[in-house]
Amino acid sequence: MASAKDGERFKLAAENRKARFSYHIVDTWEAGIALTGTEIKSLRGGRSNITDAYAAPYGSDIFLYNCYIPEYLQANRFNHETRRPRRLLLHRKEINKLVGAVEREGMTLVPLDIHFNEKGRAKITLALAKGKNAADKRETEKEREWNREKSRLMKYKE
Repeated sequence: MASAKDGERFKLAAENRKARFSYHIVDTWEAGIALTGTEIKSLRGGRSNITDAYAAPYGSDIFLYNCYIPEYLQANRFNHETRRPRRLLLHRKEINKLVGAVEREGMTLVPLDIHFNEKGRAKITLALAKGKNAADKRETEKEREWNREKSRLMKYKE
């Protein structure tokens, strides 16, 4: 599965489909991820999971926590930990802006997807988000249902 961005195609390694349902997305950033060789090879296999993952500041950097990248089977004893914290590669200004939003405004850093860019490097789309309450989630579900029903009606009308 690939997502289109600026007319180009990227290979999607993992996607967090619950994020847009559970959070109001305020802004998004694309960041690099500091990975080991076995993690990259395993990501290319496409079995990783970022549904429960989140990003948080630690010291002067931002780390990705609870991201599951399975072990690479051919790596034997040189394998990586599946849920280790991974450093996100951002510019200092971006880090300062995100840390300020998280600490002062109570926002959350949620990963939306992990993909490979045109150079083959792993990137993560990181969203600055605010949590939805139950009523907002019900409203989102009603809106989705109505859009589905509307598209069905328009399809049969033609």
